[in-house]
Amino acid sequence: MSTHLNKAQPYALCLFRIVVGLLFACHGAASLFGILGGAMGGGSISAGTWPGWYAALIQLVGGTLVVLGLGTRVAALVASGSMAYAYFKVHQPEALFPLQNGGEPSAVFCWTFLLLVFTGPGALALDRLFAARTGGGRGEETGRGEDRAHEQASAVTA
Repeated sequence: MSTHLNKAQPYALCLFRIVVGLLFACHGAASLFGILGGAMGGGSISAGTWPGWYAALIQLVGGTLVVLGLGTRVAALVASGSMAYAYFKVHQPEALFPLQNGGEPSAVFCWTFLLLVFTGPGALALDRLFAARTGGGRGEETGRGEDRAHEQASAVTA
């Protein structure tokens, strides 16, 4: 059973990346353009407003890059950092725990994107396509290092 799960892992990671990136991008679009319910219940954030407008821009651009699997690790690192900032600067001063201060989405997005920094994009990412076309790229960044590790583990157990 674990062999089948290991083979599906890059695709499950890809689906995870796409869903999380799409949700994040929707937050940014709502704040920037007032769509999908708008920022905090309606409307949009005025351009250049600190920190909300910049956070929304990071959400839209970072979420889109993560969905596409383009510069995933860097985009995820920036997104994770912006959510850590949001949590500690906006939510945590209100109360200690995320459930008490309304910071659950910030905390979850922060840790989710940090996970993507370490796992990479999984399958079906533009990062992999560009690395394959150029014939270069390091295995760790494109996810091929994971494939080699699974092949080596399979060879040892066989």
